[in-house]
Amino acid sequence: MNKTALKEKDARYRENFIQRTGNRILVSILVLLSFLPLWFLFRISDLMYLLVKYVFRYRNKVISTNLKNAFPEKTAEEIARIRSRFYRHFCDLFFESVKMYSMPGKQMDKHIQFKYPENVSDIYEKKQSIVIMAIHHNNWEWCSSVQSKVKHHILMVYNPIRGNEAMERFLLHSREKWGGECVPVYKTARTVIQHNAKGKTTGLWLAADQTPPADSKFWTIFLNQETPFFSGPEKIAHSTNQPVFFQHIKKIGRGKYVAEFTCIFENPAEIEPKDILLGYIRKAEEIIRKEPEYYLWSHRRWKHKRPDNIPLTL
Repeated sequence: MNKTALKEKDARYRENFIQRTGNRILVSILVLLSFLPLWFLFRISDLMYLLVKYVFRYRNKVISTNLKNAFPEKTAEEIARIRSRFYRHFCDLFFESVKMYSMPGKQMDKHIQFKYPENVSDIYEKKQSIVIMAIHHNNWEWCSSVQSKVKHHILMVYNPIRGNEAMERFLLHSREKWGGECVPVYKTARTVIQHNAKGKTTGLWLAADQTPPADSKFWTIFLNQETPFFSGPEKIAHSTNQPVFFQHIKKIGRGKYVAEFTCIFENPAEIEPKDILLGYIRKAEEIIRKEPEYYLWSHRRWKHKRPDNIPLTL
């Protein structure tokens, strides 16, 4: 993404001199850290884990509340165990994401493998775009490198960072270096239409469990809690009949992952849009319940309350 496009003026990039300077210094440190060997970064991660868990107690209340609400059947000891494992994984994830900035393709191939149906190539040859729905589970950041493995042009939907242009540029470089294109969430539909108009075959990739505004029209039960979801990708899939894939990342070792892509709706035009989103949500729940320590519990996913005039979709 070029500098002009990134600096499209809105309230997001309003930083005073001190904030801008501090942000740039921090990002410069991250860039330098990214050139260190991953094994060395993991040693730093071990130290960071102790600080995050015992000293700073990073978002301890948010994490604990999210876990208790999601798993009311678990004991206090079980919740504490999941929280501890989450902290350890979260610290590794941070440094893995930092490393991605300078990691070459050959090294990335040693740390993440991609498995997807053989018919993905056939879908591309038919000039048919696809929708990839992911979750914030294990290392979703490294999955941006899938662009180097597939022919579809990957459009990565993301929530822009507010008040930190340097950090956004850092993340955009890391994600787009493989050839994919980052798309702000508010530009999703417009960008897809533009690419389709040009005859470009795309793979719309998004972590569909991101938090939308409180007035979102789609609310359902997710992990035992009323939860809003962005309503849009499933409508795009339904209206264009683009096959829907679910991305599941398995952790097979420290800094080692396998990303599997499963087609969950081959002909979404034959299904109600809400059922597409509900199918994704139930699949996400299944995976999170099996390996809860790898989900992003520090995110305030349930900060909104459902407005009285918006019904639950079940």
